[in-house]
Amino acid sequence: MPARTPDPLDVMVGAKIRIFRAHRKISQTELATHIGVTFQQFQKYEKGMNRVGAGRLSRIAAVLGISVGELFEPSGYNPADSTSPFRLLAEPGALRVLKAYVRTSDARVRRAIADLVEGIADKQPTKKSPIARRKISRPRS
Repeated sequence: MPARTPDPLDVMVGAKIRIFRAHRKISQTELATHIGVTFQQFQKYEKGMNRVGAGRLSRIAAVLGISVGELFEPSGYNPADSTSPFRLLAEPGALRVLKAYVRTSDARVRRAIADLVEGIADKQPTKKSPIARRKISRPRS
C-alpha cells in the first residue's frame, strides 16, 4: 500500500501549530502531554501526517492561548506554495533566526545578515535523496 500524501491543509495547520508552539517556547512533549497524546503522535500533527480532530485542535489552541481560527489561513492561501511565510517559518531554526534579525536595529547590519545567509544558502549543494547519499558497498576483487 503506497504511503498517504499529507493533505496540504493538514500540513499548513501543523506548520502553524509548530510556529505558535515555538514562539511560546513550549516543547512538543509538553504540548503533547497537555492535550493527552504521545510525543510521536504530536510530531505527526505538526508534520501534517495525521489530521487533528476538532476537539484536539481546540485543546491545542487553548494551551497555546490562541483561537482555533488563528491556525487557518485566509481563503487566498495556497498551502502547496513552498514560499509561504508559514511554511518557511516552520523550518527548524527559522523563527529563531527571524527573532534575532528583528532585534537588530541597524539597517546595514540587517542587510549584511541577509547577504550572509543568502550567500551561505547559495553555496550549499542541493539536497539529495537519502537513496543517492547511501554508499553502495561493492565486493573487492
